[in-house]
Amino acid sequence: MPLAPSCTAGTDDTLPLSADEPVAHTLLNCLLREICGPERQTAVAGTHLLLRLPRCGELLRITLRRASLTGAHRFSGPAGRWCDGSWHELGWEELAACAQRELELRTGVRNEEFRAQVASSHAGVTAALRHAAAPGRANGRDTGPHARYLRSEQSLLFGHRFHPTPKSRTGSAADWARYAPEAGARFPLRHLAVRADRVREEAASPAALPALDRQGDVPDGYRLLPAHPWQYAMLRAHPALRDAVRRGDVLDLGERGDAFAPTASVRTLYDGRNFLKFSLNTRITNCVRRNADYELRGAVALTHHLEPVATALAARFPGCDLLREPGYRTVDVGDRELAEGLGVIVREGLDARLRPGVTPLLAAAVADEHPSSDARFGELLRGADPVAALGWWDAYLSLLVPPVLAAYFDHGVVLEPHLQNVVLGVDALGMPAQVLFRDLEGTKLLPGPHGAFLDGLPQDVARPLVYGRERGWDRVVYCLLVNHLAEMAAAVADRHPALEGELWRAVRGVLRERSAEHGEPAELRALLAGAPLPAKANLLTRWGRAADREAGYVRIPSPVGPGAADGTVADGPAASRTRAAPRAAFPRPRSTS
Repeated sequence: MPLAPSCTAGTDDTLPLSADEPVAHTLLNCLLREICGPERQTAVAGTHLLLRLPRCGELLRITLRRASLTGAHRFSGPAGRWCDGSWHELGWEELAACAQRELELRTGVRNEEFRAQVASSHAGVTAALRHAAAPGRANGRDTGPHARYLRSEQSLLFGHRFHPTPKSRTGSAADWARYAPEAGARFPLRHLAVRADRVREEAASPAALPALDRQGDVPDGYRLLPAHPWQYAMLRAHPALRDAVRRGDVLDLGERGDAFAPTASVRTLYDGRNFLKFSLNTRITNCVRRNADYELRGAVALTHHLEPVATALAARFPGCDLLREPGYRTVDVGDRELAEGLGVIVREGLDARLRPGVTPLLAAAVADEHPSSDARFGELLRGADPVAALGWWDAYLSLLVPPVLAAYFDHGVVLEPHLQNVVLGVDALGMPAQVLFRDLEGTKLLPGPHGAFLDGLPQDVARPLVYGRERGWDRVVYCLLVNHLAEMAAAVADRHPALEGELWRAVRGVLRERSAEHGEPAELRALLAGAPLPAKANLLTRWGRAADREAGYVRIPSPVGPGAADGTVADGPAASRTRAAPRAAFPRPRSTS
């Protein structure tokens, strides 16, 4: 018995009043994908999804607002827990405690941080909702040519739907209110003048470092090093920095110059001309966001090496391009921690690659479940009929999919096109016109085609740039299909629930075309045969306190195999059949008490 394409209403056009339900829904998404689905502990009862945590014995439920072939379901209302013969409402804190008990029993590992991180994420969402409701916030603070783009970058109030603690972060509430993108932050940079012989920098193009120099004047014999003001406040007591200031190797010129806006990543700032990617000694979700030394050097080396590839892809697939990271600068006073803490990477601004008349929008904002900005899909094609929605989808697929697959199969390059790494350009009618890939930190190379280049780099720089073929393919498929297209398809299906199968048939059609173009490679043959898809295990990674780069994958049913888009996928996290767990094992639901 397949899930109905829609259980209740497909869309939700109001922001939640509190963080409680979004936090609970995100935890349920993670449990469904990584625990209950793979272990066949899910079922559908009417308009509810049931999830059993098999080790701790808890039975949970949530109302399905709209079911999805890929498990990118839409939930509504609070979670429920079966207890003493009836259903009882389950708050987000109790749900986190249930998840903790199940994970402890599953892994044999304790994680005393987990519930505190869920609470931190809840506080982050609460603060984001408060800022979103502030007078005048909805209209934005920018009137420049990229005002709509900045609104999209700063609209992600809830974070990753399949991460257990998407808004978990260290730092004070006051600092986040000043520097967070969802707070609509704008602020000038802290300017440091560094004696020329104490500067370390590299550039892949003549225009890279002038993006830093143009920020302001410095005394003769010095170079300008802009710093994130929050990072500078955290580093100003560092012994190496204090010594450098005392010697006159570094001059603190204060906060000055034009205001920058934080983008979705928090530490990458934009002034309308260039992106500057700073270190930030703040833990956001899993990691402290610091530009490691190998990342500073690797960004420039990769930009130089990939120039022929980026140029070839842009020529072959008009409408796609890569934002280069052509330079970095930092202070060199013999202290690596300080060099990494004050290192800044220059990324090209949008105008370097954006076509005239195209409006850029962060893809993650277009796919957002909630009405957080005017970039949302429903705003782009407001009132459009299903035919127009399918036309939009076809245009989007033709821009996004071919260059990602060509980069892998023809150039040995693993792009990382997850939702936060893609900027979508739309025309005056809201139709897809361009895609820009950004953030070279996630771009990797297959060793075979790039062996000579990698051999010429220091080992500490080369090693993080490499993925083996299997790992690289998992990353491509996860980012492209699971993280990106599944969420974008969900956004389209929110407006037109009956279209979900058509959306995935269109994806299958594009994959078949690309498979023929690339000589029917084994990886695409398996994908088209319905091989399960890799989904990043964010919950298990967080529980194990592993770095993102060490994250594993769980396998979820594919919607692009033969017949899959008709609702005949195998049992699993998508919960596409009620046979995913024995029906008799689930009590008959009653009304919530």
